[in-house]
Amino acid sequence: MFEAAIDTVILMDWLSFAARWVHVITAIAWIGSSFYFIALDLGLRQAPGMPVGAHGEEWQVHGGGFYHIQKYLVAPERLPEHLTWFKWESYATWASGFAMMCIVYYLGADLYLVDPEVMELEAWQAIAISIGSIAFGWIAYDLICKSRFGDDNTRLMLFLYVVLVAMAWGYTQVFTGRAALVHLGAFTATIMSANVFFIIIPNQKIVVADLKAGRVPDAKYGHIAKQRSTHNNYLTLPVIFLMLSIHYPLAFATEYNWVIASLVFLMGVTIRHYFNSMHAGKGKPIWTWFATAALFAAIIWISSLPPAEPMDEAEEKTSELTSDQRRFVEAKGYETVQDIIAGRCSMCHALEPAWEGIIRAPNGVILETDRQIATRAREIYLHSGFTNAMPPANVSFMEPGERALIRQWYRAGAAGS
Repeated sequence: MFEAAIDTVILMDWLSFAARWVHVITAIAWIGSSFYFIALDLGLRQAPGMPVGAHGEEWQVHGGGFYHIQKYLVAPERLPEHLTWFKWESYATWASGFAMMCIVYYLGADLYLVDPEVMELEAWQAIAISIGSIAFGWIAYDLICKSRFGDDNTRLMLFLYVVLVAMAWGYTQVFTGRAALVHLGAFTATIMSANVFFIIIPNQKIVVADLKAGRVPDAKYGHIAKQRSTHNNYLTLPVIFLMLSIHYPLAFATEYNWVIASLVFLMGVTIRHYFNSMHAGKGKPIWTWFATAALFAAIIWISSLPPAEPMDEAEEKTSELTSDQRRFVEAKGYETVQDIIAGRCSMCHALEPAWEGIIRAPNGVILETDRQIATRAREIYLHSGFTNAMPPANVSFMEPGERALIRQWYRAGAAGS
């Protein structure tokens, strides 16, 4: 029974790693092609002798060869036999991201998704809120874009920013800080990927079908797709920040994390405005970099602010633990492991870290109470028992015998003995 439990822990960690690896690879492919086509579209120039219906062209050099690219605003008179579609990068990125959400946050809801100090939720309730909010985001966004309100793209993007700020605050009222920022990223990334799946690609297919049938395609489909592509362009960089934020407690483990996320969306706009202006030949607005630096300085300052209300540092009683947590607290060897953690880990993994240069506990992991240690039993086992990942570089000189005691304790707790 114990071996099966341990195998499951290791397997789930590797599945998480695999999903993250695929997610990063596909995201690179999607973002790379997206940025390339935005730059290409903005860099198109009119030239004499272009075919009928051509909107612009550009010459590029790469890999020892030259490329001559032409864009048709609606469609060419004759459709070539070979047509390359750029869509699978988006779909694979969303699918791998959702897989990672399931592996890490849904299967590990008690650890990564639910924080009783934020909101008392059962795992299934938190998962339902997660999926429901992400689906709601796309439905509401799509309806607004298709309404008369969405005819003005500037007005629409300002409203979208207000919605994202509201969602940033809302998620922090429901989930752990880490899960809140990840969900804000998933909320935004779902809108981006759904734009491709439900709007951009279907509109392009309508144009292709019209061409094959000998009809003149309606230009409105191109305009709609361009609007959604513009939104994706400005949302990309903030989504990357939000996905990386889970590794930096200064971003997610503060009560002002929703403010940080709100400023990050503005940074995405200022950075993309610079590159969009440059690619379009409208100069290089250097002011955007000063604005970005100012926003980032504000984020750094906000992350260092103390909590508005002091956290309760009182020791938690064993009676307050869940049944799973109680198994590890009552397992043989817990008192010894508790002493090991106090001597080797607590200088960093504390409410107020004593290690010089550390303001907040790494990855937001605090190991001061029975509940905190029991909740993180799996991570303690993986990082300090099964591997030597923690302490980093073994700065606190954890002995091999102590690691063995951690393994024995976790095995006893996993077996319920």
